[in-house]
Amino acid sequence: MELGISTFAETLPDPHTGRTITHAERLRDIIGEMEMADKVGLDVYAVGEHHRSDYAVSAPEVILAAGAARTSSIRLSSAVTVLSSDDPVRVHERFAMLDGISGGRAEIMAGRGSFIESFPLFGYDLNDYDELFEEKLELLLQLQKGGPIHWEGKHRAPINGLEVFPRPEQSEMPIWIASGGTPDSTVRAGKLGLPIALAIIGGSPRNFAPLVELYKQTAAHAGHRIESLGIASHSHGFVWNTDEEAADLFFPSTRQGMNKIGSERGWGNYTRRSFDIARSENGALYCGSPETVARKIIDLRKNVGIKRFLLHTPLGTMPHDQVMKSIRLFGEEVAPIVRDEIAQWEGR
Repeated sequence: MELGISTFAETLPDPHTGRTITHAERLRDIIGEMEMADKVGLDVYAVGEHHRSDYAVSAPEVILAAGAARTSSIRLSSAVTVLSSDDPVRVHERFAMLDGISGGRAEIMAGRGSFIESFPLFGYDLNDYDELFEEKLELLLQLQKGGPIHWEGKHRAPINGLEVFPRPEQSEMPIWIASGGTPDSTVRAGKLGLPIALAIIGGSPRNFAPLVELYKQTAAHAGHRIESLGIASHSHGFVWNTDEEAADLFFPSTRQGMNKIGSERGWGNYTRRSFDIARSENGALYCGSPETVARKIIDLRKNVGIKRFLLHTPLGTMPHDQVMKSIRLFGEEVAPIVRDEIAQWEGR
């Protein structure tokens, strides 16, 4: 069971002081958080791409490269790279450089993104939303294999026998498919035999079990070995000394972050009741003591089949020292409980 941290590098106003952290401050904080995650033995650190005022990272591979120079073993991933509005050649080149800098620790998590601001910014038509992703993923997978590229599509100039450099240190950099939980994206990942990362941020995580089973069945039908495929989830959360202390610290920024997005998408008001339901035993919020968070992750492995869990922390803006302690507790106290219990369970 792999355990890691993900962040979108939010820069919303601090709900306690009202002060808005600068993009530069948040970027420097992330490097420290990567160092902490590596120090306490977590497996992966993942950073999302956005092009908005309330997020600090527009190019995950840049901040990951800065973290690569300060870490030794943790894997470094995007979460996600918005492939539809980027050039797959440039994506592969940049992550190949990250792979070299990090000694073979780079991963690409490709997705269409949950926001659309990159499409007008880079001159793409939203009417081509699905077609862009499928075409560019096809090219990225060719680039992953190396050698001369022969490719032609609708939304990019053809490539006729050219090679792309530098090559990564890994023979093939892992390419994950990020999914919001739709059957179409699940089937696509299964057919291609690509690892899948599911955003589980609402409802009951156990509801995703049929989707994981669909993924496995599709992959098996396409001739892929399902035992070797990665299945990850990404959920909001925060670890502290006790359940109530964790909830009291995490709720203000969570409410602010959820209501900010909710106001744009027509969601209802996010309240403490919403929060408490989400952090309950069957909810998708992994907020609580090390024992509580570990128990929920173990349930995710046993009942959904998740092999990699990413704790998205913080949600919104929280004091850096609180985030650092949460990551430390996740690595030092949550991870041993999860790994030991799963090893015993799967060894029976």
